[in-house]
Amino acid sequence: MTLLGTEIVFEVREDEVDGGYSASAIGFGIHTQGDTVEKIRENVQEAFECYFDGESARPEVVRLHFPHGEVLVI
Repeated sequence: MTLLGTEIVFEVREDEVDGGYSASAIGFGIHTQGDTVEKIRENVQEAFECYFDGESARPEVVRLHFPHGEVLVI
């Protein structure tokens, strides 16, 4: 696996029904959730560490992407 020097992006979505957040790594099978933004940050870091446990080549940067919906009224 040659990931050294790359980044991994987690898309973070807010659960509008139940509250809290869920995060999924784009291109990887890494998923987690948390009740607050602070907790989702902690859980993403923990999930990342578990997924790449013992890997010498792994992304150096973990980016959290919080997409937001925009409404265009025409």
